[in-house]
Amino acid sequence: MRFNRFSQVTVYRATLSIVGLGLLAGCTIPGMVIGAGATAGIAAAEERGVETALDDLKIDVEIKRQFLELDENLLAAISTEVHDGRVLLTGVVDEPEMRMSAARLSWSVDGVSEVINEIKVAGDASIAQASKDIFISTELRARLMGDGDVSAINYSIETVRGTIYLLGIARSESELQRVINHARNVSGVRNIVPYVRVKPPEQDQPV
Repeated sequence: MRFNRFSQVTVYRATLSIVGLGLLAGCTIPGMVIGAGATAGIAAAEERGVETALDDLKIDVEIKRQFLELDENLLAAISTEVHDGRVLLTGVVDEPEMRMSAARLSWSVDGVSEVINEIKVAGDASIAQASKDIFISTELRARLMGDGDVSAINYSIETVRGTIYLLGIARSESELQRVINHARNVSGVRNIVPYVRVKPPEQDQPV
């Protein structure tokens, strides 16, 4: 039987995921896209493997839970897709800060390896400022990609009214400092706010 190929760990994770879905479904917003997310996770299991699909489902549930805890409107406005630990955020929000908060909360969830923020801001009051913010983010991204001592893919960059919000995972404190130094040297930057987790140093394995 195929079920015999599943480890006890897989069954345990599946149970946790189902419980998490039930808790979230009982929240204030009924009919949340949980059902669709669960269906997509099952459909993609053949490609990702069962355990990876369940891990992605757990990440998705936790992100939605955090959105709901912060702001019910955030949960309603943003859609999430998770694949191999990579999170895609889409939707339209009223304020740039909501876009940044969604990315920050997503990065805070264990197991997330990348956040792709495609959330749009409705009716930005200042096109000129928005253009400056895009330039800042683009310039910093180019600097990080050109630095061989920085793993640029581990960082998301959100710029709101001249303030750079750094989100992601740093391989070390020294790498994070390099990223911050690059940000300081970009023209137009007013402030830098790092929301970055630093990976603990790897322990040497006993011989």
